[in-house]
Amino acid sequence: MVFAASETRFPSPTTTAAGSGSAPSHAALPGAIDALKRRRNAVILAHYYQSPEIQDVADFIGDSLELSRQAAATDAEVIVFCGVHFMAETAKILSPAKMVLLPDLEAGCSLADACPADAFAAFRAEHPDHLVVSYINCSAAVKAQSDLICTSSNAVRLVQQLPAERPILFAPDQNLGRWVAQQSGRELTLWPGSCIVHETFSEEAVLRLKLEHPQAEVIAHPECQPNLLDLADFIGSTSKLLARAAASPAPGFIVLTEPGILHQMRRQVPAKSFYEVPGLDGCSCNACPYMRLNTLEKLWHCLETMAPAIELDEAMRLKALAPIQRMLELSV
Repeated sequence: MVFAASETRFPSPTTTAAGSGSAPSHAALPGAIDALKRRRNAVILAHYYQSPEIQDVADFIGDSLELSRQAAATDAEVIVFCGVHFMAETAKILSPAKMVLLPDLEAGCSLADACPADAFAAFRAEHPDHLVVSYINCSAAVKAQSDLICTSSNAVRLVQQLPAERPILFAPDQNLGRWVAQQSGRELTLWPGSCIVHETFSEEAVLRLKLEHPQAEVIAHPECQPNLLDLADFIGSTSKLLARAAASPAPGFIVLTEPGILHQMRRQVPAKSFYEVPGLDGCSCNACPYMRLNTLEKLWHCLETMAPAIELDEAMRLKALAPIQRMLELSV
C-alpha cells in the first residue's frame, strides 16, 4: 500500500562555483588531479552515473555501497566521492577516521530529499509494529531510523529473510518497493518517493526502440515505473545491468537507467550496441542533474582546498551504521 508523502521542495540543481582557486586548463586537469590525489593520500570514487571524464580519473567505479566499502579497505586518508550527498555520507559512516570530500555539496538526490527525516519519523510512528527497511539511497538521518538497509541488488533477498509475522515498511523508493514486494511475495507499506531520473523514461520510446532493434534486450533498473519494468527482459541493479550486458548473447541493449552507465558498458563490451532511452518529452533528459554537478574542475578544487568535507554527528553515525552492519550480516 502507498501513503501520501508531505510536500517536499527539491533543491534546485544549479551549478555552483568551483571556488576561488584557479584550476589548470581542462586538458591538464586529469594529470593535476592525479598529482593532488597522490599528495593528499586520497582515493577517488566515481558512481556509474558520473560523467565519463570523471569516471576516467577515478580509482574505483561502481555502485554507492560497494564504493564506500572499497574505500574503507584502502589505506587512503582522504575519500573523494564523485556522486551525491547520501553516498558521501555512507562513506563517512563506514570510514569515520577518514576525511570524506564531495566536489559539490549541492549534488543531492531527489529520492533522498523526498524523504525528510522528520516526516519519515512521523510516518514510522503511524506504523510502530513495522520493521523499517530503507534503500541505501537515503540520508544518514533516515538510515539512523531504520532496522535494515538494503541495496537494489540485495533488497529481495533481505526482505525474504525477515520474520513472516512482522509487517515491513519500505522506504524511500516506491517503484523499487513494488518490485521487491512482487519478487519476494511480502506485502510492504511504501513511502511514496521516487527518482526523478527513473520517472522520466518514455514508454513509447522504448516500444519504438524495440521495433527498430528487435534483437536488443531491454534492461532496466527496478527504480523504473511498473509499466516500463513490464517491457524489460532483465531487471537489476546498475552493477547487475553491467554484468548482464557482458554475459548476454544479445547484440544490443536498450538501457533503462541513468545513461552514465553506458560509458562502462561500451568500454567493457565494445562489440555490442547500447541505446539510451529518451525522456517523456523526447529529450535526453534522463541524465541526473545532481550527479552532473560534479566536474573535473570541482574535483581538482576539492583536492586543492580539502573542502567541502562531510561531517556527521557521532551518535547519528553509529545509529546509521547499525542497519548497514545488519545488512552485511544477512548478506553473507
